[in-house]
Amino acid sequence: MSHWTTNDIPDLQGSTVLVTGANSGLGLATTRALAAKGAHVIMACRNLDRARAAQASITASVPRASLELVHLDLASLASVRDCAAGVLNTHDQLTLLFNNAGVMAIPRRETEDGFEMQFGSNHLGHFALTGLALPLLLATPGSRVVTTTSLARSGKVLFDDLHGARSYSRWGAYGQSKTANLLFAFELQRRLAATGAPTISVAAHPGYANTSLQSASAASSGSLIERVAFTVFGPLVGQSPAMGALPQLYGGTAPDVRGGMLIGPGGFFGLRGYPKPEPHSQREDDRPTAARLWDVSVALTGVDYAPLHLSRPLESR
Repeated sequence: MSHWTTNDIPDLQGSTVLVTGANSGLGLATTRALAAKGAHVIMACRNLDRARAAQASITASVPRASLELVHLDLASLASVRDCAAGVLNTHDQLTLLFNNAGVMAIPRRETEDGFEMQFGSNHLGHFALTGLALPLLLATPGSRVVTTTSLARSGKVLFDDLHGARSYSRWGAYGQSKTANLLFAFELQRRLAATGAPTISVAAHPGYANTSLQSASAASSGSLIERVAFTVFGPLVGQSPAMGALPQLYGGTAPDVRGGMLIGPGGFFGLRGYPKPEPHSQREDDRPTAARLWDVSVALTGVDYAPLHLSRPLESR
């Protein structure tokens, strides 16, 4: 049986891609793979020094890589708006948007706008970025939005305490943000399809990928138990960032992908392996919750996805 790998990514010459969190982990592996196939990759990163180091490492292995650095702090709506405005001013197309960046299981903090950090960065920041970048996506034939969720999603969105002001759990807040990522991907696909838009929305998760997220989470909490668990558990069942990035790369580039899919590793309880669509993910497509989350996200970010309101179904064009 053949497995899908980066060798199966088609030629991406002439395409423009934006990857959030492109300087490390899954984002770095994704950027490297896309650049190797000829894409112009916009590396949207919070720390530009680390982004420059990542750019240099990619260029060393992919000498003809076409890379562009832009500043993006997903914990600041002002930064998200500045990033999107810069991209819209300098590009006339956007083939792929990878909503990849994230923080995991950190002590309670708030974003610049007063949101709980994990919900604010992982979900609201990407919700705003996608909505602001939508004009470019809609103008690009075959464009896709790939949003990264997690096996650790909780399945719940606590609307009565979204920001953990009354009760906060590091892992609960992370799980909520990753559930929000998945529901956003599903709801975005519904709204794109309803207006006849050519863009599709898919979700992907890496299984258990050994990235800096685990060490950063354990370090921020000061938990010795977590540090030991990640150190021991990771090598046993985890996989490399390059393997962990395959599901989102598949979601972004494979020809058989349809809007509304969730792609994850196909082996060992979804923790590792080569990418595979997960048909059972539709059980998690709670449409009333997804629609409510959308409305709340619009209210919190001020990004209303106006281009979709202006679009019309294909039948009426």
